[in-house]
Amino acid sequence: MNRLKDKVVIVTGGNSGVGAAAAKLLAAEGAKVVITARRAAALEAVAKEIEAFGGEVLAVPTDISKPGDAENLVEKAIEKFGKIDVLVNNAGILEEGLKPIDRYTDEDLDRILETNTKGTMRCMRAVSQKMQPGASIVNVASVAGALGCGGAAYVASKAAVIGVTRHTALRFQATGIRCNAICPGTIVTPMVADMKADKLDPDMFGAMATHSNLKTQPCMPEDVANIILFFASDESRAITGQVLVTDFGSML
Repeated sequence: MNRLKDKVVIVTGGNSGVGAAAAKLLAAEGAKVVITARRAAALEAVAKEIEAFGGEVLAVPTDISKPGDAENLVEKAIEKFGKIDVLVNNAGILEEGLKPIDRYTDEDLDRILETNTKGTMRCMRAVSQKMQPGASIVNVASVAGALGCGGAAYVASKAAVIGVTRHTALRFQATGIRCNAICPGTIVTPMVADMKADKLDPDMFGAMATHSNLKTQPCMPEDVANIILFFASDESRAITGQVLVTDFGSML
């Protein structure tokens, strides 16, 4: 307990799945948590859960795909809590169907990059200007970005997050702001549950099946939240610029 006592943490995509699990865990560990997502009602529901066990939380409805929203989020966090120690970039979206490089659509690519890549970078730009030495940025990327196992647009968006994670670690290495990425495998979340089998590209799904053990257990949101906690805490203070795949070994 209290591994994050007095730290202020922003969690994007904090209204469900990994984001909600992380927000609750970090608050239970003593952090003052700012949660953000597009759906205000779901965000408030998570905030009430945190308040129910005595946690401190601020809910700020935000769409990171929109220029200016990330800056507003950071301003609200500092206005309420006075500083920012940790940013958890968890918000992200999927494209439907695992469309491979020869079949992806420009519409899918634009929509996914706007949130997964540009939105993540906007949050990093806004928050890094306000962070102090010892702060931590934790990016939730994907095993798809590390190993290519997914639709082309989604893979591109998450591979970019991995690249900018290393860039950011290099940029701030001398000032003591850390940046690391987590690459989960399949996670049991509402977003993944909405994927329909009949929409999956059979060629891409078949290629992925030959390189992974589909019988391996999936990650639960709490599994990823535990790793976020480690990267957010001072226990990982010597780690920066690293990318950790968390998929129960399914892609080994």
